[in-house]
Amino acid sequence: MASDGGGDGGGKAGSSSWVVEIQNKIQQVDLKAEENLWSKQSIYRVPSCIKELNPKAYKPQVVSFGPHHHGEPQVVPMEEHKQRALMHFLNRTTDKSIHYFLGELEKVEDELRASYKALDQRWDNKDVFLQMMLVDGCFMLEILHMATAGRADKIGDHYCKSDPIFSIHGMLYTLPYIKRDMLMLENQLPLLVLETLDVAPLSSGTSRAKEITKLVLKFFDSSSDHQVQVMTAVGLHPLNLYRQSLLGGEAARSPPTKGQEDSSGMVRSAMELNEAGVRFKKSKTTSLHDISFHNGVLSLPVIVVDDSTEFMFLNLMAFERLHTNAGNEVTAYVFFMDNIIDSAKDVSLLHSKGIIQNALGSDKAVAKLFNTLSKDVVLDPESSLDDVHRSVHNYCSKSWNMWRANLIHTYFRSPWAFLSLAAAIFLIILTVGQTFYSIYQYYKPNTGESSASSSSPPTLFAPPPALSPQ
Repeated sequence: MASDGGGDGGGKAGSSSWVVEIQNKIQQVDLKAEENLWSKQSIYRVPSCIKELNPKAYKPQVVSFGPHHHGEPQVVPMEEHKQRALMHFLNRTTDKSIHYFLGELEKVEDELRASYKALDQRWDNKDVFLQMMLVDGCFMLEILHMATAGRADKIGDHYCKSDPIFSIHGMLYTLPYIKRDMLMLENQLPLLVLETLDVAPLSSGTSRAKEITKLVLKFFDSSSDHQVQVMTAVGLHPLNLYRQSLLGGEAARSPPTKGQEDSSGMVRSAMELNEAGVRFKKSKTTSLHDISFHNGVLSLPVIVVDDSTEFMFLNLMAFERLHTNAGNEVTAYVFFMDNIIDSAKDVSLLHSKGIIQNALGSDKAVAKLFNTLSKDVVLDPESSLDDVHRSVHNYCSKSWNMWRANLIHTYFRSPWAFLSLAAAIFLIILTVGQTFYSIYQYYKPNTGESSASSSSPPTLFAPPPALSPQ
């Protein structure tokens, strides 16, 4: 009994201390402090519930940027190249020492740390954290300048022609993997690092933040026609900038629809929409915002689908899901495309309209890609494409369009069904014609019947004259 009492007493004492601790924390609740903490974070670890669908999509395979994947086995071979890039970077900036750059990074250390959520304890060491930022930042700058400036750039003169990374050969075979790793949410580096370290000459009338923005966007798509609004302050990270370039402007709004306003129904597949009279055409820009529906015409931006499309969209959607103020435009686009793409036939139709440029080779593979992208995706009820969704749904719900779609779906899906329909229509026309003719002959007065009967019908051959007897 004594032991039980002691156990109860220990439990009460433990519970009492926990209650006191909670009461103390209640007094420390500060909404402004919490808001300040959450608003600065922009680089997250992707939760397991998202990762388990495609773990490789969120894990860098060639190079790590930032602390989350630093030192992992698959990215360790690139570390020696990152160190060499640092040496070349410092060799060109002879007027500034390594201590200068570390000092500049130290000034913004708190902001850099605040960008990451759930940093490991090993990065509590100030020197280790700043050294990692310096090495990764210099490597990214070297990659950006080398890839966007061309062969004749002065940076290329500081690397030998056989360099495995910073050469024509390296840019051809290694750069695509580096570019893919730079678009992974967990592998982001704050653009503030690049702004702090870059010492390249500035164009007249511009700022370092603007130059970094242009440099990153040119690296991801040198032929992009997106008009990204020039920011007064540097962006969050490369993934965030790339997302802005995909959106590239205000969302196109479909005109309000009259009558039915229900948008609860799913948008049909592209083939079914086509059967219902919906026509597809390319939007004027490649912005994911440039989607509209007007007078039965659905305008969609051109998209190139290749090996990196899946990883790119998954990380963009993860960023929108985890970052409070990011928006939901990319997620809404993927969800919409999943609705209108059910099979390879839908992809083939959109490809024939120039909307999908298939670099995967198989229409079935593209259909599977979009069907898996939106798995377990939660769509905001106030989606940026809600107006388009509603307009398309209401258009297809009209009686004439539903009848037209059913007719085409039933009788025009195969040549045999069409021939059967044509034969049936032909027989119906013949039957109606015969019936009409019979009725017409019955009721039509025949005024010339008597005269016709009294007169002999004309003969085609007259009988020969009779011969008189001799």
